[in-house]
Formats: sequence, structure tokens, C-alpha cells
Amino acid sequence: MESKWLIYALFTLFLLEGLWCQRCWDQERTALLQLKPFFTKPTHLKNWERGEQNLDCCQWEGIDCNSTSGRVITLNLNYSWFEEESDDYMYTPNGFMRSENVMYLNASLFLPFVELKSLHLAGNGIAGCMENEGFHNLSKVEELILDNSILPTNFFHGIGALTSLKVLSLYGCELNGSLTLQGLSELTHLEVLDVSYNYLGGALSSCLSNLTSLLSLSLDSNKFFGDIALSPLNKLTSLQYLSLSDNHFQIPISLQPFFNHSKLKHLYAENNEFYIDTNTESLEPTFQLNTLLLSGCGDCGAIPNFLYSQHNLEYLHLSHLNLTGEFPIWLLENNTRLKTLSLVNNSLSGPIELTAHSHTSLEDLDISKNFLDGHIPMEIGASSPSLLELKISKNSLTGNIPPSIGDMESLQSLDLSHNNLSGGIPEKLTMGCSSLRLLTLSNNNLQGQIFSEKFSLFQLVELQLNGNHFSGSIPKSLSNCPDLSSIDFSNNNLSGRIPSWMGNMSYLQEIIMSNNGLEGPIPIDFCQLQYLLILDLSNNNIYRSLPSCFGPGHIVHVHLSKNRLEGSLPTQFCKSSSLVTLDLSDNQLSGNIPDCINMLGELSYLILKNNNLEGKIPFQLCKLQKLSLIDLSQNHLSGCIPSCLNLTTNELYNEDNRILSANGQFFSRLFNDTLSVGEPVHFTTKNMAYSYKGRLLTYMSGIDLSCNKLIGEIPYEIGHLSKIRVLNLSHNFLVGGIPSTFSNLKQIESLDLSYNNLSGKIPPELVELYFLSTFSVAYNNLSGKPPARIRQFATFDRSCYQGNPLLCGEPMKSCSTTSPPPMIQEGPTQRREDDGFIDMGVFYRALPIRIITVISSETTVLLMDVQIHSNPKNSQCFHSPFLDVKAQVDDEDMAVMNHIRSDDWVVMFDEHGLDIGSERFAELVGDAGSNVGNYNSLKGC
Repeated sequence: MESKWLIYALFTLFLLEGLWCQRCWDQERTALLQLKPFFTKPTHLKNWERGEQNLDCCQWEGIDCNSTSGRVITLNLNYSWFEEESDDYMYTPNGFMRSENVMYLNASLFLPFVELKSLHLAGNGIAGCMENEGFHNLSKVEELILDNSILPTNFFHGIGALTSLKVLSLYGCELNGSLTLQGLSELTHLEVLDVSYNYLGGALSSCLSNLTSLLSLSLDSNKFFGDIALSPLNKLTSLQYLSLSDNHFQIPISLQPFFNHSKLKHLYAENNEFYIDTNTESLEPTFQLNTLLLSGCGDCGAIPNFLYSQHNLEYLHLSHLNLTGEFPIWLLENNTRLKTLSLVNNSLSGPIELTAHSHTSLEDLDISKNFLDGHIPMEIGASSPSLLELKISKNSLTGNIPPSIGDMESLQSLDLSHNNLSGGIPEKLTMGCSSLRLLTLSNNNLQGQIFSEKFSLFQLVELQLNGNHFSGSIPKSLSNCPDLSSIDFSNNNLSGRIPSWMGNMSYLQEIIMSNNGLEGPIPIDFCQLQYLLILDLSNNNIYRSLPSCFGPGHIVHVHLSKNRLEGSLPTQFCKSSSLVTLDLSDNQLSGNIPDCINMLGELSYLILKNNNLEGKIPFQLCKLQKLSLIDLSQNHLSGCIPSCLNLTTNELYNEDNRILSANGQFFSRLFNDTLSVGEPVHFTTKNMAYSYKGRLLTYMSGIDLSCNKLIGEIPYEIGHLSKIRVLNLSHNFLVGGIPSTFSNLKQIESLDLSYNNLSGKIPPELVELYFLSTFSVAYNNLSGKPPARIRQFATFDRSCYQGNPLLCGEPMKSCSTTSPPPMIQEGPTQRREDDGFIDMGVFYRALPIRIITVISSETTVLLMDVQIHSNPKNSQCFHSPFLDVKAQVDDEDMAVMNHIRSDDWVVMFDEHGLDIGSERFAELVGDAGSNVGNYNSLKGC
């Protein structure tokens, strides 16, 4: 009897060997150790090793075992693929094969794990199975995770062998083509299928209806299309979770195809096409949804009726559907558990209403971009005390900001921007909303001091108050906000100096305070802002020189235009290797452009116009491979145009419209999806100053070197900059011909070469510039016929060519066949006196002429010297009219008068060479000077 019990005890010990002695089976531990060399990323599988103290493989990372048998049931090898330097195909002893960044799976390697139910291989670059070692070896696996692998579409062909499979996740596996269901449709036990974030397309296969056990189906972020009402989804009535977002499905706004899905709780269908279906008024759905997210395109009319019967909603998004009607207060009253209500970008109108009782569950309310009007309800704080985010931007709201918002102690984000709100910021708000991190009140009619002395918003991260009428100085209370990263006070009436304490706010990334009345120097304390990304102080009264130490290493955009900055460009900027935009235009900077500018490898927009810069254009600019826009106009630059200039267009945005930093990483605000790059770059094109910002700026490429002292010929290499849209070389001393390579500028829209000493013919090939809308070669020494009046050139009148006496043919005077035009020699100072021809280049830049003008019907004669300047400081001085009076002059002087009267800028001098001044000028010309124009504006050029 005793021997019988002994045998029974030994047998029991043998069966429980794995649980008592080692807790995992020897053969499974050995199999795991054989796998480890091929999954050796340092952060994974750290404790997979031999040793007496580490025998229990059930305690290893990524391993779960059956608590009874000690067998491995879960093997998690996500993102643990081995790193091998060889680029060749490689067969390992364990059967993995790798070529560059892909792995081929030998499924038989997992046979030792006889109870394996869950296998996670996400992020390992698996491209399929080795021949004859496929899925039939994993027939007992119930959960297979292959996310972020690189699977071929025919991967599905063998998947039917996984007869026990309940969960299959193929998220982001680069699958393309149609969703081939051969094999997949055999998985009758499948409960969870995720093929989201692939490139699958076409209509859904009817075989999908075979998967009647499906509880969760994720098809989002693919290219599927077709009417959902006609799809096999209608038959999958066991679904509890369905995600169709980011496809091209046509979906009825009533959701009638899912009315029989009684178990459906979560439906995601954002970014699809919605339409109104009829004859659904008498039908009611059998489901009670918990989550409903619908958005896309289409005019969907009123909010769908089926929502009246929903009472369990917690998350409801109905955005970008052009829904009409009044604010649906009934949605809040019917769904007391509702946490999120988003009705963004619809056509809702009327006032905002409140529920009769406090709605304590609501945490996120976003009704931005509608036509809501009236006042924000005064008791909104008591009605929704648990709100974390309140967004009512871009409506037509009026009145004051309700002080009761201060009762929302949990509020983290408040956006009331782009309305017609007036008054100030309530003191109760600045005291009560102590959790507030994002405050956006931009583009309203708010006024007064920004904050009072009573201030408790110490958690602020972003503060956007631009586009209001705030006055006074920058509030010192902000110095108590240690996490503040973004300030936008632009377009207000702020005054005083920029406080030095801002330099101590170490997390500041954005300082935007343009278009105010701020004055004084930039504090030297700004040199401590090492994480600053955007600095915009343009259009203020900032003076003195830039701090020599200022050059944050991470800064991306610098806008300091339209101030009174002086001194030279600090070479410290050259250390800002991430700099994309440098706009210092319209200041009083002097000296040379520093040679170290070639260190700004990310620089795309260089705007230095209207300063006192001198010297040559540094050839180091040629090393800036991402330069897209360069404006050095209205300076005193000399020398030749570098022939090596190379411009391109820059894509600074990804597909989601989020701006990229210089190293390709996203930087974004805490709550918003995009970083504010609303600070425009001003650039003159088509004779107009335009503002370019955001994505539009990334498409802009151009060169403006006008109004300098540049000499030499136009480099023919500029004609190879095929993507530029603007080229302005006017008002210089350039000679030679117009390069025929300019016919390669296929994207150019504005080309201005006027007021130079160019000679020769205008290349007829320029008619191939199909986008050219502004063109001028006026006041040069060009000869021959203008390009044929076809395509864009049919729109250019004689003003585009005037000032070139040797040009003839439409739209200029007709060419004479009997008397050829006089000969002219190249060069800015040549003149033929024997035939009476006056070189216009010499005349406009150097030669004073005497004009005899009859002031009235009397015979009074006035002699004045006129000096024509080709280098005005202000582009507004172009095309200013001069005099419109009768003159007793010969034909040659009459031609000169016509040129002066039409297009140039003149300054009158007396016999001693002194400016006679506007008053004396008016006195001399008398009534005949009525069309002189604004002499004072010309005087400052």
C-alpha cells in the first residue's frame, strides 16, 4: 500500500516538475534561448539568459505562462528584431532570413510551445513566411499581432490555416491592393480584425460577410470606397466596435445600414463622404451607442433623428458635415453621461443654450466654426463645472466673457477666439481657473490691461491674445508662470519696454508680439532663451543693435522687420543651425552680410530688404541648399550677382499640415495640432507686396535684388532655377543681354529687369513662360522686336517696354523699313552725338538735363536741373507721376519729359545743387504743379 502511494507521489511530482522546480519547461526555456540571438535590441529581452538563479522562464520579459501547467501561452517579441549589418540575404540556424530591412518567418520555430495562444511580432519587419514553414505550424495560436511589418498582399492566402485564430492585427503593414479574403474568410472564429493604416483599397469583398463572429473590425486609414448601404458590413450584426475612418466610403448620415446591429457600441467614421438618405423617419436603431465619431464632407441637413433615441453616449463628434439648425441642447439633456461633444465646422446658428440642471459629466465641449450668435450664457460655469476644454472659436458671439467661467476649477483649455467679444478678461477667470494651461482669446474686441494684479493662472503653457485692443505694458504676473512656452500678443496696442524677466522663462518657445507700440532694445537676457523657436517683434519701435550674444541654437523663425535696429548683422546668428526664416527687413542695419551665413544650413527665407547693407553679395549664399526666398533689395550692395545662387522650394509640412522642425522632428503646442507659423513673410511680386505664410509660403520661391548697385551681366545660370516664381533685378547697373536660359523659368510669375543697361534682343523664347503675369524690361538699351504677342505676352502693353528707343514692333511703334534705327554701343556710358541719340542709361543715372517749362499761358520760362535716381530707398517711389504741363521743347527733350512724367522719381535742385524742397517746388511750378503727386513721400526715398 505504501509503495502505491509512493508511486503516485512520484508521478505527481513528475507532472508538476515545471511548476514546482522550475515553473517553466526545459524544452521551452531552451527554445527561447535559441530565439534570443535574433532579437537582441538592447532594451528588450534583458533577462533571457542561462543561470541557476534565472531558471524560471515564465518570469522573463515578454513571457506569460499557464499558471497550472507552466507552459508558455504568450510570447511577446514586439520590436525586438535583431540588428545585423549585412545587406545580403542571410539564413540563420533558426530559420530566419533577412534581406536589408525585412525578415522571413519560420513558423515551425514556435512548435515547442505547445500551449502558445498569443504571438506578438509587431515591428520586426516580417515580410512573410519561409517556404513550407508557414501558418499551418501555428494552428493553435488564437492571437497573432504583426503590426508594422512589411507584408505582401498575398500574405492572406495561407492565413486560413490558423483555424483557432480569434485576434489578427495587421496595423501598418504596408498592405496594398484589394483586401483579398481567400483564406481570411475561413477564419470563422475570428473576433478581432485590424487592417488599419495600410494601402488597401477598392470595395469591400462580399466574403467579409463570412466573418460572422467578428466583434471588432478596424478598416481605418486605407483607400476603401463604396456605399456602406450596399456593403457586407450590413450582415456583421455581432459587431461591437467598427472603425471606418479616413477612407472614401459613402455613408448615409442616418446610419440606417447599422440599425440591426444591436450590439454596436463604438462607431468611428471620420473623414469619409456623407449623404442624406430618405424614408428613415419611421425607423429606429436597435443599438445604443457609447461612441460616435462622424466627420467628412457633404451637406447633411439637420442633426440626424436617430440621435434622439440615444441615451448612453459618452463621446459624440459630428464635425465638418454642414449640419444646420440651432444648438442641440437636447443632446446634453438626453445623454447625462456625455463626456465629449464636438460639433466643429457646421452651420449651426442661434444662441448657445444651457441645460436645466448642471451637467457634471461633460469634460470637452467644442462648437467652434459655426454661426452661433448672442452672448455666452452668463451661468455657463455653473452649468458645466467639470469642463476640461471649452472651445467656441470662430462664431459670431458678442458681449463680455462671463465671469462664471472662473467657477470651472478643472478647466485646462479655453478658446474663445475669432468672435466679437468685448470688455476685458474677468478677474474671476484669472483667479478661479487655476488649472488653465491654454488660453486663446485672439481676434476679438477685448481691451484694457491684459491681467489685473489678482492672478492665479500659474499653470499657463500657451497664451494667445493677438488681434485685440489690449493696452498698457506686458503684465509682470506672467513671470510667475514657469511652464509658459508660447506668447502671442501681436496686433494690439501694447506699449513700454520688453521686460528683461522674459529672458528667465527658460521654457519659452514662441514670443510673438508684432504690430504693437513696444520700444527700446531687445533685452540681453534673451540670450538665455535656449529653447526659443519663434521670435517675432516686427513692426514695433525696437532700436539699438541686436545683442551680440543672441543666437538660440534651436530657433527656427526670426521676424524683426519694421523697427529701428541698427549696427551690423551679428555673427552669433550663424550658430543658429536650425534657422529657417530670417526677416530683418526695413531697419537701419549696415555693414556686410557676414560670410558665416553658409553655416545656416536650414535657412529657407532670407529677407534683408530696405537696410543700409553694403559690400558684395557673399558667394557663401550658394552653399545654402534649402534657400527658397531671398530679398536683398533696397540696400547698397555692389559687385556682381553670384552665378552659383541655387534656390528651391521647401516642404516644411507633413501630410497632416504640421510644420516640421529643421531636424525633421515635430514641434507642436500642447493642445493644438499645429505650431503657429502665422507670422507672414512679406515679399514683393507683381508690383505688389504680398504676405506669405503657412503652407503657401513653402511653395514660394524668388529672388529680389532690385534697387542696389549691382554691376556686370546677369548670370545665365539663373535660368536654371526652374522653380522660382519671382525674379526682380531692376534698378541696378547690369549690362549685357537677357539670358536665353530664362525660357527655362517655367514657374515664374513676375519678371522685372527694368532700369538697367541691358542691351541686345529680348529672347523670343520667353513666350514659353505660361505663368508669367508681370513683366518689365523698361528703361534699358534693348533693341529689335519684342517677343510675339501670343499667350501671356499678348497681355503686356507698351509700358513694359518703354524707355528702349531701339525696340520696335507691337506693342511699341512699328518698325520702319526705310530708315533703320540708329546704332548703339553696349555699355552704360556710351553716347552717339553725331546722330543726336541720347543713351537713356547715362541720362537716368548721371546726366542733369535742363527742362524749359512754360508754367502758364504767359511766356515765363523756368530753368531747373532734374536728377533722376535709380536707387530709391522705398519701393513705393516707383511709378510716381511727375508733371503734366505743356513744354516748349524740341523732340528729343519731349521724349525725355515723357519718360520722366510716366515712371521715375525726381528730385529738384536749384542752381547751387541744393534740394529746393517741396514748398519752393510748389511755388515755382504754381498751378501747373497740381499733378506733381506726393512730393514729401518721394523726398524720403
